[in-house]
Amino acid sequence: MPKSKRVFIIAEVSANHGQDFKKAVSMIRKAKACGADAIKFQTYTANTLTLNVDNKYFQVKHPKWGKRTLYQLYKKAYTPWSWFKKLKKVAEEEDILFFSTAFDKTSVDFLEELNVPIHKVASFELVDLPLVEHAARTKKPLILSTGLATDSEINDAVRTAKSAGAKNITLLKCVSSYPAKPTQMNLKGISRMKKTFKCPVGLSDHTMGIGVSIAAVALGAEVIEKHFTLSRKIKTPDSFFSIEPQELKELVDDIRIVEEAIGDTHSGLSEEEKKNLIFRRSLFAAKSIKKGEIFTHENVRSVRPGFGLPPKHLKSILNKRATKSIAKGSPLKLSLIK
Repeated sequence: MPKSKRVFIIAEVSANHGQDFKKAVSMIRKAKACGADAIKFQTYTANTLTLNVDNKYFQVKHPKWGKRTLYQLYKKAYTPWSWFKKLKKVAEEEDILFFSTAFDKTSVDFLEELNVPIHKVASFELVDLPLVEHAARTKKPLILSTGLATDSEINDAVRTAKSAGAKNITLLKCVSSYPAKPTQMNLKGISRMKKTFKCPVGLSDHTMGIGVSIAAVALGAEVIEKHFTLSRKIKTPDSFFSIEPQELKELVDDIRIVEEAIGDTHSGLSEEEKKNLIFRRSLFAAKSIKKGEIFTHENVRSVRPGFGLPPKHLKSILNKRATKSIAKGSPLKLSLIK
């Protein structure tokens, strides 16, 4: 991943271009305008993902994707490979990082010809260790999505990637449910994954809206990936759980605010706070006090502003005498107390 203290925000196009090249171009430009760091596509064909077979094993059961086979679904959803070179050029012109998820070795090789800066392996392919190894051999930053995976499976993938030469591995916590429910997310697991696998950890977020992603950043996520569409009214295989441009902009803006708010472990006062110290309470003469007069609850009060002694000194000065006359409204100083 690019080395930066900022959260890396990925707008995932997936199938939301609807196999319309102009729409894909518009999505790149819109993602850039919304402030995303990267635009990501998916590189596969129906033939590289599945078999053209219509039996019970290959029939889709999901309510949004059902009544078709896996082959039919992926044929409708895939990004034509002839687009990629042109799309990458558009992204470069827009100054937004372009990469894609590779689903088999041929797609890794194809993306290498385009010299993409990052490779990603999807959750469902995480257990395809030969694919992980092939992507890792490029020595480029590698993102591994971990939906469905056990710790043992994640460990196998990370170990395989490192053995193949990958130096920069990022894991994405993910719930492979479409859409995922917030109650499924278990974002506290982000810190555990960092400790367990010794890798940066982000979130591939399939929930509706942007709240979960923002919370993930507060809990340590270093990468956020969200499916992105120009409009959920435009029906494509993934549009129903994707965010629209205004939501993407809000996501980016809110994440940048959270980054600033997280700060570091410093517990002292900010410069702005120091300016407001004068508005604290302190001890003042509530009445005019003559020289030698005793300090009492009647002639000394803890009030704003903060030019006098701190209120903690009140008990210690009661029943002591004034060293000189003190006008009402004067801040009390140690030199005024005998």
